[in-house]
Amino acid sequence: MNKVKKQSIAVILAAGHGKRIKSETPKVAHTIWGIPSVLRVSGSVEDGLGCHNQVIVIGQKANDVMELVGKKKNTVFAYQKVQRGTGHALQTAVKKIPKSWTGNVYVFPGDTGLLKSWLVNDFRKSFENSDYDMMLLSGTYEGPVETNYYGRIVRVPESGEGAGEVIEILQHKDILKLNSKRECVSYYHGKPYAFTKTELLKNNEFDSGILAFRAGKLMKYINKIKAENVQGEIYMTDLVSIFNKSGLKVGCFQSKNSEMLLGFNNKSTLKKMESIVRQNYYEILKDIISIEDEEDFFIAEEVINDIIKLDKKIGPLDIFIGSGCYISKGVKINKGITIGRNACLDGNIILSENVKVGEGVHISTYPEQTLIIGRETEMVGGNIIKGNTTLGDNVRIETGVNITGSDEFPVRIGDRCLIKGTSYIFGSIIEPDMCIQHSVLVKQRIRKLKNKNGEIQNIKYILPKAEGMECIQNIGKGNKRCVE
Repeated sequence: MNKVKKQSIAVILAAGHGKRIKSETPKVAHTIWGIPSVLRVSGSVEDGLGCHNQVIVIGQKANDVMELVGKKKNTVFAYQKVQRGTGHALQTAVKKIPKSWTGNVYVFPGDTGLLKSWLVNDFRKSFENSDYDMMLLSGTYEGPVETNYYGRIVRVPESGEGAGEVIEILQHKDILKLNSKRECVSYYHGKPYAFTKTELLKNNEFDSGILAFRAGKLMKYINKIKAENVQGEIYMTDLVSIFNKSGLKVGCFQSKNSEMLLGFNNKSTLKKMESIVRQNYYEILKDIISIEDEEDFFIAEEVINDIIKLDKKIGPLDIFIGSGCYISKGVKINKGITIGRNACLDGNIILSENVKVGEGVHISTYPEQTLIIGRETEMVGGNIIKGNTTLGDNVRIETGVNITGSDEFPVRIGDRCLIKGTSYIFGSIIEPDMCIQHSVLVKQRIRKLKNKNGEIQNIKYILPKAEGMECIQNIGKGNKRCVE
C-alpha cells in the first residue's frame, strides 16, 4: 500500500456475519449469479476506480473470505475482531492506509453485488470534480414504506437556506424509536429543521452505504464517531453530521438505477437480486438465442459474453436453452446446439456445432480437465458424462449411459458410435462406428471388427464377473435367505 500509483483507495466492508441470512456461509461469500458478492463488488470497484488499491475489512470467518478473495496486487485485509458497526469497520480499515496518503478514499459494502463499474466511475468523477469533502451515493426506494429498511437521506427543505443540502443520515431503526407525537430536529450550519416521524419514514431517498472522502478529512474525523443510537453501534454515516458541524462540505450523488445499490440481509432479498440479474441477462439474450423459461435458467456471465461475441461474428446461432438449464463458466457454446430441460453443464466443456443435450443430462469436469463433444452428437435424457472425455462427431448416447474419463485413463469415443441400454464406460477407447449395448467397459480398447457376414460386430452384455452369488437364492425353491 506504500507504493500507490493512483489517487484512490477503496475500502470494502466484508466483516459482517449476516445473522438474518441464517447461514454458516459468510454473508459476502453468498453468490449472485454464480459469483460471490464480495468478488462482484471488488471487481466493479477496481474497474470503476481504475486502480487495484483495496482494503478489505474481514471479521467473521475471516480465513474463508481471505481465501475467496485470494492474493491480489495492492490489496490488504483489515481484521475487525469485534463487529461494532460500519463506523468501527472503517476505523479498522483506516489503520491500513498510510498517514501520508493525500488521495481519496471510497467505501463500499461487500453485499452490494449488483453494483456496476460504470456507476462507480460516475460516482468517482462526480466526487473528483467537486469541492465536497465527503460524498454519498443515494438511491430511490420504490417499494412500500413498510419494507424500506435503509437509512434515510435527510436534506434541508426547499424553504430553507441551502435547500437540498444533506443534513444527516438517519437509520431506519432509530427512526422507528422516535416519538410519533414529537418532531425530530436536525441542525444544518446552526439552523434547526424539524421533521415528523411519518415524514422521515416516507422519505424514499435511501443511503446505499457507498461513500467518498478526502483522505485527510477522513483521517481527522474518523475517531469522533460515537455509538449514540438504538443499536449501540458506531455508524459510519454519522460522519455526515460530524462533517457538517465542522464546517465541511457534504454532497450527494443520486443514482438513477437504484437496483444496483441493493444489499442483502436475508435470503429473500438475495433471491430478488439473483432474479434481477437473470432478467437483465434474459433481456440481452432473448433476441439472440431461444430461452424456454426466462425465470428458470442459469448461464454464466463468461458464457453469455461468448454468445454475444459469437452472434456478432457468425450471425444466427439457432441455440435453444430449456427450462431449468445450468451452464457454468468454462462451457464453450456453438451454433445450432440444443440444451434440454434441467440439463447441467458444469466445467470445461467444448460443444461443437449442432450438439443436442437431452433433458436431465449431466455433463461435468474437474477444473483441470476438458470434455469435448463433436459435431451433430446427441445425448438423450438422463445420461451422466464426466471427466476427461471426448465424443466424436455424430455419436448418439441413449438413455441410461454413464461415461467417466480420468486424467490417467481418458475416454475416447470415435465418430458415429451408438451407445445405449444401461451401460457404464470408464477409461476406455472406442473406435468409430461401434454399437455398444448394456455393457460395462472399464479400461478397455474396443476395436472395429467385422463378423463373418461382413458387418461391424456389435458389443452386447459385456459385464464384469459377478460377486456374491452365494448370497442369492431363488425363494421359489425354499425359504432360506442370505442375511447379515
